[in-house]
Amino acid sequence: MSEKLKIKLSIANRVYPLTIDATQEEGLRKAAKNIEIMIKQFEQSYSVRDKQDVLAMCALQFASQVEQKTIDKEVHNEVVEEKLEALNNMLQAHLSA
Repeated sequence: MSEKLKIKLSIANRVYPLTIDATQEEGLRKAAKNIEIMIKQFEQSYSVRDKQDVLAMCALQFASQVEQKTIDKEVHNEVVEEKLEALNNMLQAHLSA
């Protein structure tokens, strides 16, 4: 059973206490840091004063990155499948000759 940790993450000037598995700590801390970096970038690039708007923009940015990776992976898988099918056809042709 995983050891539970109590940590506090600060995001957009709010502290969030969490109880997590020890294996999740690094990923959560990196994610919180990336959110903070993105918040600063949005605040510098756009005249957004409402933290909720900035957080919504961050959420959209992260969600679109996940979706794009899913799309890219699907395209990559299709290419790999086509190459494997072509290779399989070549092997079958060679073996039946």
